[in-house]
Amino acid sequence: MKIKKQIMTLAAISCCVGLSGCQLVKLQEQDMSAQLSNNIETILTSEKLSSQTVNLLVLMKQSQAQCLAQIDRCVALLDQNQFIDRAEFYSAASELYMAYSKQLENSSGCQSVFKRHAFEKNSEQEQRCIDQALSALDKSIRYSYLYLFKTEDSPQSRVFSIRQSQVRTFYNFGLSRFMTVQYLKSHFDQIPSTFSAGNHQYSFDFQSYPTLKDMQIEQFRSSYNMQFRGLYTINRRDGFGAEFVVVRKNKSVNPSKQFIFNPEQTYQKAEDWNIYSSKYLPVTVIAEPENANEQNILNAPFVIRFFDPYQVDSAVVDGEQFKITGNFSVPYGLWLSENNFGMLGYKKVLNMGESSAMPHLFMIEPYQPNKKVIVLIHGLASSPEAWVALTNNIMGDRVLRDHYQVWQVFYSTNMPIWESRYQINALLKQAFSRTLPDSASAHDAVLIGHSMGGIISRLLVSDADIRAYAIPHLSDDERKFLYEHPSIVDRFQFEPIKNFSRAIFVSAPHRGTAYADKWFTRSVRKMISLPNDFFDTLKDGNLLHKTSQAVKLGVATIGPNDLSDQSTFMTLTENIVPVAGFKYHSIMGNHTQSQDPQLMSDGIVPYKSSHLDQAISEKVIKGGHSIQETPEAVHELQRILREHLTQTP
Repeated sequence: MKIKKQIMTLAAISCCVGLSGCQLVKLQEQDMSAQLSNNIETILTSEKLSSQTVNLLVLMKQSQAQCLAQIDRCVALLDQNQFIDRAEFYSAASELYMAYSKQLENSSGCQSVFKRHAFEKNSEQEQRCIDQALSALDKSIRYSYLYLFKTEDSPQSRVFSIRQSQVRTFYNFGLSRFMTVQYLKSHFDQIPSTFSAGNHQYSFDFQSYPTLKDMQIEQFRSSYNMQFRGLYTINRRDGFGAEFVVVRKNKSVNPSKQFIFNPEQTYQKAEDWNIYSSKYLPVTVIAEPENANEQNILNAPFVIRFFDPYQVDSAVVDGEQFKITGNFSVPYGLWLSENNFGMLGYKKVLNMGESSAMPHLFMIEPYQPNKKVIVLIHGLASSPEAWVALTNNIMGDRVLRDHYQVWQVFYSTNMPIWESRYQINALLKQAFSRTLPDSASAHDAVLIGHSMGGIISRLLVSDADIRAYAIPHLSDDERKFLYEHPSIVDRFQFEPIKNFSRAIFVSAPHRGTAYADKWFTRSVRKMISLPNDFFDTLKDGNLLHKTSQAVKLGVATIGPNDLSDQSTFMTLTENIVPVAGFKYHSIMGNHTQSQDPQLMSDGIVPYKSSHLDQAISEKVIKGGHSIQETPEAVHELQRILREHLTQTP
């Protein structure tokens, strides 16, 4: 009976299937996120092809694995199917070759070679992997280009199409991998004039980035797969083209690490002493066929065009103007990570290693005469890493990025503050002397200093002569040195650097801090000495001795000692203010619950020490001494910088 019932049920189902009135499709509610994922996922975001490509394979009775196992045959079958729209075919072919390249790079026999960032001699197997990957990426780029520019619908007509966005990503990423794999193959130290992928030729156009043509290269890397701990936002411009970082091979600007007693005289005789142009360059690349139509693009020679995203934000492709990609944060992050400035800052204050006593200036981007300059000066035991939040946000703010260039000063904070000011003053005058005289870069620069750097910044834009007041504070040994080297008193004569018209002082102890005299800070100070090369230069006549007592003699004391509100340095400089008419602002933290100026403090510097009566604006932010890292401080700095643009030509 039971068997008879089952037979009847099967018969009913069979009958139902054969009749048009039997419902086979039923509604199933799907989670919104799952539906969105299905719409936007591609082989680049998962291990699966996009739903659009899968649908075409289903028509051909092909699975993803089957297709990739015989990739050329699979694409040829799709091409021959007259019922598949050409745009659909081009987009699917682009993704399939991208998937094949990805599969190849992840295979056990090829994986190691594609994880390299530098050249190593390739085995025969690895060379085959590279050649196969280049061929697949070459085809992916060409099919992407066909879809984007050589189909019935223009890019503008389908600007909101998810598929177009996917294919643009195939193109951008494919070109990125194509160039980096080519670099792994040949390890060029200079971008070649041409190269090939199989039988396909590629040439290069440097018209929009001429400095790249003959540049010696240390690294050529894609920006897509780089993330940095401590750099919380990657600022980029989305568009057409692949993103790269080119690391320039710089010649040694100043191989000597010796202390320079008369920097201005030295700098006049040498070019760009201790000044470093940007080494980590953002590059955007576009590849397009040379005089090719839809029929021969798959085999036509391609030209690869290079762009500086700082200078160019759009380009003509296939006769129409398009925004091009640009990644501004990754070169900056790579510079910071490879130079380890944070550790160097601590080493400098503790006089460890071979760190130079001389300050250095780093340009974050190649010099741009059409942009105003922002100079950033860090504080005690710090480095350019103190300005990560601000610098990265300038890069992410289109207005600021288009109108400012950032220069960062790195100096030994164990030096006497008066010596650091003197040396940085000479360094900045040298840097500005090399700007074009009538350009935006030569005028109305903005100086920003944090903590000790704020004190130095104030003295860089002040006009004061305290030589007569400083001499009585000299020790006997220092007086002896003065007779032999009268120019030592030049350290106590301040003249404003004319290139600046605005300054911002952040958590600056203009009148010192009692924190420097607490028992635990005094203990730390005993571990700090003046730089070795500073001693080697000034030791004539037993002026200085590397003893714990020596740092207490006269005015030649370590930087942390100068920060004490009881120090000789503060006695001499606390009442010096920027030259009349000069615009300046104050930003400071307050970690207390009080609003009483006598009680407010950032934990290290009291409000009454940071406050300046004539400041145009003053912003007190809830927080500690490193207030420049907070969003509130960054927003205030951005506000001031934007305001500066409206007030200067």
